[in-house]
Amino acid sequence: MGPTRILTKDGGFGTQMTVHVGNAVDGDPLWSARFNATNPAAVINTHLDFLQNGADIILTNTYQCSVEGYVEYLDLDVEQSIELMKKTVRLAHIAKDKYLAECCEAKVHVPDGFPLILASIGPYGAHLHDGSEYTGDYVDHITLKEITDWHRTRIDACLAAGVDALAIETIPCQAEAEALVEMLCDDYPDVKYWIAYQCKDENTLAHGENFADVARSLWELLGERNARSKCLAIGVNCVHPGVNFLY
Repeated sequence: MGPTRILTKDGGFGTQMTVHVGNAVDGDPLWSARFNATNPAAVINTHLDFLQNGADIILTNTYQCSVEGYVEYLDLDVEQSIELMKKTVRLAHIAKDKYLAECCEAKVHVPDGFPLILASIGPYGAHLHDGSEYTGDYVDHITLKEITDWHRTRIDACLAAGVDALAIETIPCQAEAEALVEMLCDDYPDVKYWIAYQCKDENTLAHGENFADVARSLWELLGERNARSKCLAIGVNCVHPGVNFLY
C-alpha cells in the first residue's frame, strides 16, 4: 500500500443489515448485535455487501455488544456472552475469506493484508439503551474505572478473536476517550486504534466539550505517553448530515 492511498471503510452496519433482516433492527435494545446469535448469516452477508462494493476496512458487528445486554436480552451467562463477542469477530473473518475467494476466482488483485478487520468499540452509553451515547451524561455519574473495566471485556474478546485494530467510535465525551487511551497505553501498548467522537454540531461534542480542544488534548496525551504511532486517526462519526465542518 502506497503512503498516499485513500482507504474506504464500510458504512452503517445496522442500516445495511435491514436488507437481510427487514426492520427487525429498529427498536431492538441490542440493535444489530442480536443477529450475531440469531442470524449470523445475515451478519456475514452484510459484511460481504460492503466488501463487494469496495470497502478496504470492515468493522465487526460489536458496537452494541455487552455482557449485560446479552445476559438480559438473550438469556446468556457471562461466559456465553464473551464467546458470542468472539464469534462475532469470526463472522467478519468468514466474510473476508469468502470475499478473497471470490476475488481469486475472478482474478481480481487485492493488496496483501486487505481487507482490514477492525473491532467496533462503541461507547459505554450504548449498552444503557437510553440514547446516552448521544449525550455522554453517564460520565458525570460513574467512575472512569467503571467505564474502562466495562470496555476491557469486549476489547479482550475482540483481540482474542483476531482484529487488525480497534475502531473506538461514537464517543460522546472527552473523559471516556482519554480514559480509554490511558488504559490502552498501560495494558495494550501494541494495539492500534482510532478514536471517533460524536458531535452535536460543528464545534461541540455531545457532552458539550469543544471538539478542537478535545482533539488537541488527546494528541498531547498521546505524545506524553509516546503512543502517537498507535493512534491511527482522531475524527468524528455518527454526526448529523447537516453538520458540514468542524474547527
